[in-house]
Amino acid sequence: MSDSNYIPPQVWQWTGEKTDLNQPTSGARYEHTLPVGKHPLQLYSLATPNGQKVTILLEELLELGHQDAEYDAWLIKIGEGQQFGSGFVEVNPNSKIPALVDHSQNPPLRVFESGSILLYLAEKFKAFIPTDIATRTECLNWLFWQMGSAPYLGGGFGHFYAYAPVKIEYAINRFAMETKRLLDVLDQHLAKNEYLAGSEYTIADIAAFPWYGGLVKNWVYNGAEFLGVDEYKHVKRWADVILARPAVQRGRMVNRTFGDLETQLHERHDASDFETKTQDKL
Repeated sequence: MSDSNYIPPQVWQWTGEKTDLNQPTSGARYEHTLPVGKHPLQLYSLATPNGQKVTILLEELLELGHQDAEYDAWLIKIGEGQQFGSGFVEVNPNSKIPALVDHSQNPPLRVFESGSILLYLAEKFKAFIPTDIATRTECLNWLFWQMGSAPYLGGGFGHFYAYAPVKIEYAINRFAMETKRLLDVLDQHLAKNEYLAGSEYTIADIAAFPWYGGLVKNWVYNGAEFLGVDEYKHVKRWADVILARPAVQRGRMVNRTFGDLETQLHERHDASDFETKTQDKL
């Protein structure tokens, strides 16, 4: 509960239980070997905004004809603590999705943090990342802008507005203000640019779309009305353009466990899975 008379102790002590999902320690909590499918790229994820970044990029790469970008996407149920299994922790010691293993490398190469995965795949396949230094730098500026803003939007606004057990006015106001400021940064930039790096669609757009496109489409935290997103017309235009891409539509379905059944593809192991293995067909 919120207590205006609360005074922090000299040394903070955790008061939770060992069974709590969130704990102040890291590392594996139980033994579990991750499955490995038939493709070199093995993704372990969930269709949160961060998870969607990677599946969108993989589908975009396949759309371009990069057959070596074929992948297996395994569902990690973070609400059940599957990110704390020993196999997952070995891939990502931070126990957060998404996590990728590239078995085309010897030994297999782990890649964790969504921004790092996007950069790794873009460089591996030489796609969706500009080659000239100026545009490449602008792309990376906005990629890291999104990564840096995520705690304010997700852990800040999302937590206190949508998930916190009590509504704390100060916290909601603080992070709603920051989220609107970030939307305004994006809106002013997109008023002068088709995409984040200029005229070229890049991993910067792929990183930002699930979060900020999700906000203006009311997919993220159901906060569109509260945040007054209609005023960000350039963000809305940009989101519509990206959502029209078939690869984006497919990428949003992978590892999805919510929404309409026909939009949920819990695991993806073949391109045909979009036609045959969505939840409405199982």
